[in-house]
Amino acid sequence: MKAGMGCCQSCRPTRLDLRGHGASRRTPGPYALSDFVDDAISLLDHLKVARASIVGFSLGGLIAQAIALAHPDRVDSLTLISTVGGRTSDEQARVDERAKTLAQEGPLTHLANAVDRWFTPEFVASNPEVLETRRQKSMQNDPDCYVAAYRVLAGNDLGGQLSEVRAPTLIMTGENDIGSNPRMSQFMHDQIANSELHILPRLRHSVLLEAPGPVAELIEPFLSTYCGR
Repeated sequence: MKAGMGCCQSCRPTRLDLRGHGASRRTPGPYALSDFVDDAISLLDHLKVARASIVGFSLGGLIAQAIALAHPDRVDSLTLISTVGGRTSDEQARVDERAKTLAQEGPLTHLANAVDRWFTPEFVASNPEVLETRRQKSMQNDPDCYVAAYRVLAGNDLGGQLSEVRAPTLIMTGENDIGSNPRMSQFMHDQIANSELHILPRLRHSVLLEAPGPVAELIEPFLSTYCGR
């Protein structure tokens, strides 16, 4: 999914729909990054989870960074998948342009334009049903909420603060991911002292859909070390 975040304590996974996504309430925007952080911490409080291993993909990875910075006492470990940090001015200009196009043309057009950025050509050719399922899920999102969430992704970058992250961190992205590129993942790895980095060969942005097995092979042993410490 474009925006996702999961928490795991004692290897018990808990997934949440971000506001404006999935079955979450259609809360009108605009949103701030801190709103998503507060949502996640409120859920942990509701579940009576004192500490968790936080896993975030794309926008969820940005939110995971923000949780680790704002609530370090709640984080056992951090997994950042296909996410952003330390954008260059050119990279920021490109994501600003995508946010503008999304606001003008809507999520479905955005999704259609993003297929080549998210998936390898061979995956697109051999898995039309996966793309159709992804399209159907996008149709379930409130368009205004989706735009508001994307603006949070486009408008925030925590690269300058990542040296403050103390949680053990697993970082990964696709070799050919344009928006969450290997340079940014290397930057995050360089900034976070206790981190490891994996660049997944050939893959683009949607590593969770295209390569769930290789991703799980990296995440599972990492979480088994840190969940519920």
